[in-house]
Formats: sequence, C-alpha cells, structure tokens
Amino acid sequence: MLLWINGPFGGGKTQTAHEIRRRLPGSVVCDPEHAGFGLHRMMPPQLRGDFQDLASWRQGVVEVLDLALTRHDGAVIAPMTVTDPGHFAETVGRLRELGHDVRHFTLLAERETVLRRLRERGPGHLLGTVAGRRAGTRRESWAVEKLDHCLERLAEPEFAEHLWTDHTTVPKTADRIAVLAGLTLRPNNEGRLRTRLRQAGVGLRHVRFD
Repeated sequence: MLLWINGPFGGGKTQTAHEIRRRLPGSVVCDPEHAGFGLHRMMPPQLRGDFQDLASWRQGVVEVLDLALTRHDGAVIAPMTVTDPGHFAETVGRLRELGHDVRHFTLLAERETVLRRLRERGPGHLLGTVAGRRAGTRRESWAVEKLDHCLERLAEPEFAEHLWTDHTTVPKTADRIAVLAGLTLRPNNEGRLRTRLRQAGVGLRHVRFD
C-alpha cells in the first residue's frame, strides 16, 4: 500500500509521514522531494525552476515508488505536494494504473495556521544564520508565495481525501489516516516534550540549503 500525503508547503506532510513510519511496523518513507532536489543539483542555479515540471522527475518518482511497492513488504509513505492535475495523473494516477493500492490524503488548514507553522520552522532559519546562508529563508518565502494557490487547488474534489488539521496534532492526524486506510498503528505513548524533540529532529534532517 502507498500512502501519498499531499498538502500545502508547511502543512505537516513530512511530520505526519514520519509519525506513521514510527508507529507502523515495516513501513518506510520514500520522499519524492529528494529526487527533485537531486535533479536541481545537476542544473545551473539559474535554470532551476519547479522540478515537478520535469518529466524526468515524474517518471522517476513512479519508477522508484513502483519498485518499492513491488519489492518492499510493508507500507510505503510518500509526503509530497502536488497541485497540478496533470502531474497528479502522471504520478498518483499512474501508480494506480500499475495496480498499486494508493491511498491519497490531503492535509489542509486555514491560511493563518499554515503561515504560523512556516514561521515555526525555526531550525531552518537558525541553521541558515549560523551557516551564513539564506537558502532556508528563501525556501520558506517561496512556500508562502505558493500558499494561496496550493490551498485553492488542493481543496478541489480530485485531491480528496481531505483532512483538516487546524485543531489537531500530528499523532492524531496519523491516527486518522491509519483508520481511513485500514491500518493499525502502535499506540502513541510519547510525552509532549519527547514528541517536540523528535519532531524538531525530523525538521532538522529536512533542512536544505540549496
């Protein structure tokens, strides 16, 4: 089974994916964004646009996820924002055509909620300052620029199942996805402090400067 977790940038996709992986034995996170940033690194900076517009990204994501789903004995979790219907058809749709059990979920929240979450990505700003580089800040600015478009597009019926996350936690969102997908997660026995520290660690591991 593939759990594709969609949503606006800063909407909690990555944290939710890693929460599910932590509590679902045998599951793995396969992040399509890694392929996109790898393609960016192959290109001169001035040519780096939206990597989803590259056919190589869409085809590569399908190929890798198809391989993982075919050969890995466990759920595969892909946290990735996709708002273009054509790109959605060439990734999520294509994987379904290949016969895979794909469960797609879109995490939504009010605009102010997402903006607050983006501001709380403190580690990215901190590391960018320490390193003397501002790529983390640029990336979050880009996320803000795309926010209204993301929220408008992702609210469309074709991007269901929609899960609103304004008044819930990451563990509870993971629980909701598991129930809808017919999966059973291990109980969440973490305290609040440990959860915050672990989520901060996930955030730090996903800070990028390019």
